[in-house]
Amino acid sequence: MSPTALAVVQGSYTMAMRAESWLGGQLLADGIPVSDGSENRDRSLSIPEQVSLTVPRRSGGVTWDPGTDPAHPLAAYGQMLRIDYGVDVGGQFEWINRGWFLITDSSCDGDTVSVTCAGLLTLIDEAKLISPFQPTATDTLGTVVRGLVEPALTVAFDGSLVDRSVPLGMQWDSDRLGAVVEVLTAWGAAERVTEDGYLLIEPVSDAGSPVLSITDDPATGTVVRWQGATSRDGAVNCVVAQGEDATGTQLQGVAYDGLGTSPYQYGGPFNPLPVPSVFQSSLLTTVAQCRTAAAAQLKLLRRQAFRRLQVTMVPHPGLVTGDIVSATGAGLVGASCAVESLSLPYSPGEQSLTLRVL
Repeated sequence: MSPTALAVVQGSYTMAMRAESWLGGQLLADGIPVSDGSENRDRSLSIPEQVSLTVPRRSGGVTWDPGTDPAHPLAAYGQMLRIDYGVDVGGQFEWINRGWFLITDSSCDGDTVSVTCAGLLTLIDEAKLISPFQPTATDTLGTVVRGLVEPALTVAFDGSLVDRSVPLGMQWDSDRLGAVVEVLTAWGAAERVTEDGYLLIEPVSDAGSPVLSITDDPATGTVVRWQGATSRDGAVNCVVAQGEDATGTQLQGVAYDGLGTSPYQYGGPFNPLPVPSVFQSSLLTTVAQCRTAAAAQLKLLRRQAFRRLQVTMVPHPGLVTGDIVSATGAGLVGASCAVESLSLPYSPGEQSLTLRVL
């Protein structure tokens, strides 16, 4: 987003939506008239993105009822939508790309067409393996991920990841997405679909500078409050990663929650004894690999069980899950937080965020 658009979305502004439909790399339609809808993201889910759209059945002389035509722009036969959110800056719209989404369902009721979309990881989740997937002697973690995912999605790797060979004898029987997650867990990495439609593999991290400052201010309609529930269910203060070397010797690495601000700090009042989460992977063949995987898994578990804030605010179309923001409110001043989930309306309304306090 330009500095002008960033300044505009801090207050009231005029917005608009548009969408393009693509099938097999070919543009079917642009300027699809989105009259309403919403976008929900939750990075604790295997398919983090869910989108619902409302489109008029007829607009500008075009019929948007998908009917029985498998090549219709809103049909659910492989059609993907590229969705843009427009912000009025000085009488013209700046368009912010929200990403690519796979149409999973569409139907017409009267004068309205309802369209449901999901993130592109749906392509991997629904494509179960029809025969065992067995890496070869020359395969690495990176080539295994490519072999499981491409050509449905193009894979890109963060340059800081260090690739390594895969032990012989690995095999996955049916769950393609589960196999990808197992590889990434052992690698200390995580996946996300970028706004350009690539599957980016990157280290698990909450590092980064805040992209936005959120202040609890009734004058702007921003409300920051603590999430109204806490639970010990699923909480841990250490992670144990287990593997074995080429001789069959059992290995393990342990990562402890040592954050002084963590309510689950190891040795703290949560429990003075270890409360572990244990996982095993044949992809872990050294103690160092076990420790790296355990540390990454601990970061992922903190996302699910940690202090959270609920924020209601004017929609900010530049935010996605994983972004770091600075939050002031609910007794906090300039607290670094990660966006864990969000709901963005596709018509004038309020946006909601779930923030995890870092």
